[in-house]
Amino acid sequence: MTDLRTVAAPAVALPEDPRAHVAARYAALAEGDRPEAWITLRPEAEVADEFAGVLARATAGEDLPLAGTLFAVKGNIDVAGIDTTAGCPAFAYAPAEDATTVARLRAAGAVVLGSTNLDQFATGLVGTRSPYGAVRHAVDPSRISGGSSSGSAVAVAIGAADFALGTDTAGSGRVPAAFHGLYGVKPTKGWVPAGGVVPACRTQDVVTVMSGDLELAERAVQLMAGPDARDLLSRAAPVPTGASSGPARLGIPLGGQLGELAPGWAEAYESAVVRFRSSGAQLVEVDVTPFLEVARMLYEAAFVAERYAAVGEFVDAHPDEVDPVVGGIIGRARDIPAWRLYRDLERLEAYNAIRDEVFGTIDALLLPTTTRHPTLAEVAADPIGVNSRLGRFTNFANLLDLAALALPAGEVDGLPFGVQLVGPAFSDALLADIARTVAA
Repeated sequence: MTDLRTVAAPAVALPEDPRAHVAARYAALAEGDRPEAWITLRPEAEVADEFAGVLARATAGEDLPLAGTLFAVKGNIDVAGIDTTAGCPAFAYAPAEDATTVARLRAAGAVVLGSTNLDQFATGLVGTRSPYGAVRHAVDPSRISGGSSSGSAVAVAIGAADFALGTDTAGSGRVPAAFHGLYGVKPTKGWVPAGGVVPACRTQDVVTVMSGDLELAERAVQLMAGPDARDLLSRAAPVPTGASSGPARLGIPLGGQLGELAPGWAEAYESAVVRFRSSGAQLVEVDVTPFLEVARMLYEAAFVAERYAAVGEFVDAHPDEVDPVVGGIIGRARDIPAWRLYRDLERLEAYNAIRDEVFGTIDALLLPTTTRHPTLAEVAADPIGVNSRLGRFTNFANLLDLAALALPAGEVDGLPFGVQLVGPAFSDALLADIARTVAA
């Protein structure tokens, strides 16, 4: 396992005119024309004042490694002074303090732009399940942005935010990153605390970072990471055992196991495989069937009942305030019997053993991040089916306690295509190192 080192502070050039810098970002927001990406956007003057104050402190010598950066925050993560809605106005509350992740980033000098739109209660991979509007892709407005961290991805893609926070239970940080040509860092479960985050599935939720700059995303994760009394599931990274030596060993699916992909995507994936091989990686064919079976368990097994435990009582009490697709998913989980959960936990134990066997022979899996990039019309026609297909390669990661990193891998028909690296818990730094070998 590679050393979970502290990443050196990225080279963030401090702007000479902080107010002009902020003004340029708000101009990018206007030009990007995606107002639905935001639930609450802070006033420009307020952001400019805070940004100027941070830069003055950094110039005076204060250690603020993220000074000069602006970030967006998914609307299920608390930001003091902004209502947390989780994509549902009736659920809104005014948090007394920042979520732990937000507080740690602000302490490092990053400045919040605002709260971004999401699939309601972080239930979805499409970015359309919100009363604040379906979030359109940053480039092609006929297509989805990807969810549930939809607004966060768009905020970065249009050039307003340097990075953005999302959450990823089923792929919600990786799928929108892939659709926008961004890096989507899904840390090891529990390493980044979830204190001050509205849960979707409490034991499976992960706070994630999206950015066009891998080093910046890594640094943000490092600054957020570490145990937190507000999150009893948070945990520290183990003592480093030294960096791995030799070429990376990457698992790729056996022939025929990718399943149906959008036209051109199988070829784009194969091109990514060739680039990794050319960079020195050893490619090993792996039977990924067990991982795909676990992916289906996230929604089809009893684990979905945890979504009801999170917000089910609210959904029951406010049926007219909840997106009907989201309400149906959460409501149906109400009546899952307890015995099913124990049966599914036993099944998962068997899959964990397979996981350990597979990762005893490889460092990471190299997979497409998702299967296709749907249009808004396609999602409207088949909201459950389209969403389910998008999670084929992402849904299993947290159930199996794996780290993951989505990374850009070219374009198909003028739109971004992405792949992901998936590795054992606390292989986060190794995944980033492997990604850098093809980005160099």
